[in-house]
Amino acid sequence: MKVVILAGGLGTRLSEYTRTIPKPMVPINKVPILIHIINHYRKYKFNNFYIAVGYKSNVIKNYFKKKKIKNCKINIVDTGLNTMTGGRLKRLRKFLNKTFLLTYGDGLSNININNLVKFHKKSKKMVTLTAVRPPARFGAIDITGKIVKYFREKNSLDTGWINGGFFVIEPSIFSFIKGDKTYLEREPFSKITKKKQLIAFKHKGFWQCMDTLRDKEILEKKIK
Repeated sequence: MKVVILAGGLGTRLSEYTRTIPKPMVPINKVPILIHIINHYRKYKFNNFYIAVGYKSNVIKNYFKKKKIKNCKINIVDTGLNTMTGGRLKRLRKFLNKTFLLTYGDGLSNININNLVKFHKKSKKMVTLTAVRPPARFGAIDITGKIVKYFREKNSLDTGWINGGFFVIEPSIFSFIKGDKTYLEREPFSKITKKKQLIAFKHKGFWQCMDTLRDKEILEKKIK
């Protein structure tokens, strides 16, 4: 089964690094987060990768020219500088004629990929996404007038489920993607949700995205 990694965005919220390198190449303990993602899939014997690049694509291309990963096929496909997530995926259409895996190039998890695939196949739906609890960020308070009546450090159980990436997708998704300006998470997912073709695999273990410098620091501690 082929693995698609979306790695072409601008990563503006992590500008401390992304002025010079694309977000998937930001190091987590000296290793690009992209390599951590690839290694996680390899752990479950998925070795055929399609990396959809855009912003500063030469950095990713040059990295893999110098670094060869044993028993692993890395296909780098330029999907345009300003292409959105759905558009990037659609540009890979000719390579994806069977069920495939998809994830973003800026998040890590300890999700069991084999269990995710089994869940998807059993459901016989078009798309399975991984639902996760967002990491806690803020304390919860209740105010009456000026008096704080309630204060508690927020934890992940206080919030709902969110899209954590790590998808399993059928090629029929392509008929729902118009072109480069399509966000996968908007119109396509909205339409297939109405058709009851989008299901969620709930993952309660480790998951962390890398949107900000703080997220990067959290990831480094976790991975250590």
